[in-house]
Amino acid sequence: MKIAHREIGPTHPPLVIAEIGINHGGDLAVAKEMVRLAAGAGCEMIKHQTHIVEDEMTDEAKQIFPPNADVSIWDVMAQCALSRDDEVELKRYTEELGMIWISTPFSRAAADFLEELEVPAYKIGSGEADNLPLIRHIARKGKPVILSTGMQTIETMRASVQVLEDAGVDYALLECTNLYPSPAEIVSLKGVTELKRAFPNAVVGFSDHSIGPEMALASVALGACILERHYTDTRYRKGPDISCSMDPAELRFLIDRSREIWIAANNDKKRTGPEEDVYRFARASVVADADLPSGHVIREQDIWARRPGSGEIPGYEFDKVVGRTLKVAVKHNQQLKWSNLSDA
Repeated sequence: MKIAHREIGPTHPPLVIAEIGINHGGDLAVAKEMVRLAAGAGCEMIKHQTHIVEDEMTDEAKQIFPPNADVSIWDVMAQCALSRDDEVELKRYTEELGMIWISTPFSRAAADFLEELEVPAYKIGSGEADNLPLIRHIARKGKPVILSTGMQTIETMRASVQVLEDAGVDYALLECTNLYPSPAEIVSLKGVTELKRAFPNAVVGFSDHSIGPEMALASVALGACILERHYTDTRYRKGPDISCSMDPAELRFLIDRSREIWIAANNDKKRTGPEEDVYRFARASVVADADLPSGHVIREQDIWARRPGSGEIPGYEFDKVVGRTLKVAVKHNQQLKWSNLSDA
């Protein structure tokens, strides 16, 4: 798939998405500083959350308290949402710094607003992963979709994926565990491979809510092409997502290490050029294990393989020497040559 100018898939380095989300607490200046620091860390894509609360929730939400907050989910989003003008400015600033800006719409109105902003793609969060009317509404816009799959199974995802397939849009599925933070006991790296197997048309990635970069980095070795993590300028801020957020230094670390793992995961099993100097001394050559006279028929106990590998007959051809007749006398530990031996 391609979002803006960025190609995404197994033949490209992993895309690391810094999710500012609601970590700015509704303060545009804070959000812009987070973006500035992300750019300095080498980030390619910023993800925001677009909350138009009155279209996103009903009044019942005022009585629901998420496990990582001490106020209702309605109040969390109302306090942390940027105004539409602020969101326009945040997108402009992000793109001015050379990064791609996308957002998660949590409602139909939010999706329509983002379409007015000409976002290059849409992110759909785990909470909306089975919200078929919203997914269908977003898919009709014809843009690439990144869909997190937390709280879902392969089977419960099939209907949502079918909506994307029917719309003909490029899409990515992110393995995700929705607990903030997520302990290793409930994180599923296996989910990356299961998504790849179940949905071969999807780009597969990993949306990480654990503490530290280990899970996200491990997912790259399993084929994750997108890494998404919550991000903040400093973890000393207050907010429901701060506990599982990375700071700019960790963002840089994740970008660099994920590229290294991606490169190594795609290298063929072979001896490389830089290993040749090591190969010459580290491997073994076939040698005489005793003084042997000319005309001697070599038995297995007459020879051995010892370093260095500078000899003509490598250790892996040991068996081809047994049974040959020596044309010349040789000394103990002398490296043997094919010219020392008669034909088999």
